[in-house]
Amino acid sequence: MAPRKNAKGGGGHSSSSSSGSGSGSGSPSTGSSGSSSSPGARREAKHGGHRNGRRGGISGGSFFTWFMVIALLGVWTSVAVVWFDLVDYEEVLAKAKDFRYNLSEVLQGKLGVYDADGDGDFDVDDAKVLLGLKERSTSEKTFPPEEAKPPAELEKQAPQEAEVQSAEHEGKEQIQSLLQESVHTEYETEDSYHMEETASQDHPNDVEEMLQEQESSDPSEAAREADEPQQGAEEATHQDYDEPVYEHSENEGIEVSDNAIEDSSIISEEINVPSMEEQQDTPPVKKKKPKLLNKFDKTVKAELDAAEKLRKRGKIEEAMNAFEELVRKYPQSPRARYGKAQCEDDLAEKRRSNEVLRRAIETYQEAASLPDAPTDLVKLSLKRRSERQQFLGHMRGSLLTLQRLVQLFPGDTTLKNDLGVGYLLMGDNDSAKKVYEEVLNVTPNDGFAKVHYGFILKAQNKIAESIPYLKEGIESGDPGTDDGRFYFHLGDAMQRVGNKEAYKWYELGHQRGHFASVWQRSLYNVNGLKAQPWWTPRETGYTELVKSLERNWKLIRDEGLMVMDKAKGLFLPEDENLREKGDWSQFTLWQQGRKNENACKGAPKTCALLEKFSETTGCRRGQIKYSIMHPGTHVWPHTGPTNCRLRMHLGLVIPKKGCKIRCANETRTWEEGKVLIFDDSFEHEVWQDASSFRLIFIVDVWHPELTPQQRRSLPAI
Repeated sequence: MAPRKNAKGGGGHSSSSSSGSGSGSGSPSTGSSGSSSSPGARREAKHGGHRNGRRGGISGGSFFTWFMVIALLGVWTSVAVVWFDLVDYEEVLAKAKDFRYNLSEVLQGKLGVYDADGDGDFDVDDAKVLLGLKERSTSEKTFPPEEAKPPAELEKQAPQEAEVQSAEHEGKEQIQSLLQESVHTEYETEDSYHMEETASQDHPNDVEEMLQEQESSDPSEAAREADEPQQGAEEATHQDYDEPVYEHSENEGIEVSDNAIEDSSIISEEINVPSMEEQQDTPPVKKKKPKLLNKFDKTVKAELDAAEKLRKRGKIEEAMNAFEELVRKYPQSPRARYGKAQCEDDLAEKRRSNEVLRRAIETYQEAASLPDAPTDLVKLSLKRRSERQQFLGHMRGSLLTLQRLVQLFPGDTTLKNDLGVGYLLMGDNDSAKKVYEEVLNVTPNDGFAKVHYGFILKAQNKIAESIPYLKEGIESGDPGTDDGRFYFHLGDAMQRVGNKEAYKWYELGHQRGHFASVWQRSLYNVNGLKAQPWWTPRETGYTELVKSLERNWKLIRDEGLMVMDKAKGLFLPEDENLREKGDWSQFTLWQQGRKNENACKGAPKTCALLEKFSETTGCRRGQIKYSIMHPGTHVWPHTGPTNCRLRMHLGLVIPKKGCKIRCANETRTWEEGKVLIFDDSFEHEVWQDASSFRLIFIVDVWHPELTPQQRRSLPAI
């Protein structure tokens, strides 16, 4: 997706199109976690990594999401999600690319998407996890933890190992009038909030599902919504957390090369995040079974139960026929209509059909709009409707549904938390901020609201202010707070204010399975890929490309200098909030595997030279670009968004002293006519303290261990 500017903010992983820093890799986008019925249910287990493993299933319930405002990223990349494998990927991608919610951009003003398995895209497995049909897999760590060193000590020694909401009873007329309201407001936002994982965790397809909210005793009357939100292109936000389905490799153990650093294994006692065991030992909140039958439905309960039994047994077609017959016989039965919607929902998954899913979305609305619909049924129907809308990338429609839910149940803070994520996905950080402020005024200890509020503050570059909210939110252990993006942004914020506790949080994030290591913190990964900070040409297998670059370096340099002299405007400033200070710009020839024809007119020989090397021109998770950095520039430590690429730096104009790049715990310098190769999913940092400008040529290539199928199917970043 041609990234649309997301809300400006302090940055996390830079987006895939991150400007080329000395390292030129952007930090992984941060994304807000998807709204959850229970504020936490969405976690994008995007892990970086040494044979990068991912972990964790989504917990809690809430609508399909996260952060794709993976823009934490700037406003999460919304999930321009397609129903499993079917969908017009080309069309979805096109739309998504114009409405990208790059986490890296949200937190830099952008967020990121909800990728359940962390492979950098939203695929069938992600959907199954988010739908509760599959457990998140926890990759086994087969390597010794890395020892993280704060930048100041990087080259000397390893760093010190770190030490209920009640659904309010609304009058029938009030709920009916609210449901009848149609909101036609167009949300034209400059920044798009894409969430990678836009799925809620509570998927009320099972009528036995329990509600955490206190039950309402009086059923509410619901009326049909006047107008259905259109499925316009503007709604199709794409996961970055907006990408087509990709069948990633099986989870494998993480392999660490011999020169990989060790992770610190000791966490400071000051970090009081409940351990996984403690969270599991915590007595579960008593949940109440939702009341789905009104007085009339109780009289036909036997028929309803028979149809529901078929659905639970997986006999979806038979259950569908049974519920359709019940709807025909009892058109005013909310439970029959709700059962039909659930069957359509199940059938959509089975057939991987968007069309059937759209029918389910409509039927959920019909069920909630019937007179005398029980309060719990109204809530479950609309929540599920919102989740399914998000799944299809209909963010505006989902937002309208969430707004209606909050109107109907103003005392339910989990719904408000979901609404906040909905705003983030639309790129409306200001509205999301107001929602979370309201929640925190009522429930000051709501961890889900805290991490999202902290995320928004960081996106607004209020770095110091964001830290306590992110820290306390994670420490709360509330559902939806144990997400890699929050750990990343907390650590990043701490690094920027000089707090060395950052690496303790990175280590904790690693121990929780969010990062492959303290150093490698990319969020969109493929399991099993070799992971090491620095590479040799022979190790990559791309020796011909390296030889060609080094043999023609003067030609590449001269064309770059001509562009600088004749059209300085073609070099665009880095805009992902990765610089502490200084002047750093880039001139891009290829991005996300697409050639910039106009740019190549300025460097025709260089572009012609590269055409024969598909490992770089076809790398849809990288760029090819000139990067110029002027004296006095310092680029914050950051990580790229994915482990699926390696980054080559060809030195073109290199001052004799003052320019250096650190990747993990090793610092190197550039040489004119020579190529450096590193994995930018590892933390890296750049200094330019020379007396003249530094010009390099950045060439991203696919990770050599990716299969041809993976290279074809991995979504662009």
